[in-house]
Amino acid sequence: MCNEGVAQHLSYHQQRLDLTLQKFNLHAHYNLSELIAPPDDTQYRCRFLYDDVNYSVEYHLYIPKKITSLRLIQDNTLEYSSKYANRDELNKLFAARNGCDDVLIIKNNYLTDTTIANIALFINNQWLTPEIPLLEGTTRSRLIYEGKIIPANITISDALKAPKIALMNAMTGFIEMENGIIR
Repeated sequence: MCNEGVAQHLSYHQQRLDLTLQKFNLHAHYNLSELIAPPDDTQYRCRFLYDDVNYSVEYHLYIPKKITSLRLIQDNTLEYSSKYANRDELNKLFAARNGCDDVLIIKNNYLTDTTIANIALFINNQWLTPEIPLLEGTTRSRLIYEGKIIPANITISDALKAPKIALMNAMTGFIEMENGIIR
């Protein structure tokens, strides 16, 4: 997120970028602090697209989405461990939300993420986040480092008993759902 002309929490985005470059054996090095320059003080979602040779930076006005309900959906084959430009599989799951605002994806009987955010559930007086998310988001990484959330294996029954659920991503930060509705 870029807010008031500044890219927020850039070190976490840089860390994820560097790990992705290593994972795919790409030899490019991109210094986000030199490449991200928001055009003005408006709140933007910044999209950094890259390969081993080229990169591009896009800025999109940020319009928050209100999420008050999540549909549980199972997908044991989905792989989204890196932030890809191609979101076709996530979009297919989103299309199956059946009247809910988003889906909460279950993989191998454990909760992972929604299509746009990591999650945390308030269980036994602590905020837990899935041990194995689809994507290790930058806000999730930061909150784990700060000790505010704890990775754990979370089942569907855990989710249905949790009194609170929160969504988190680079754009929203950590936001508790108003009703905590999971269907």
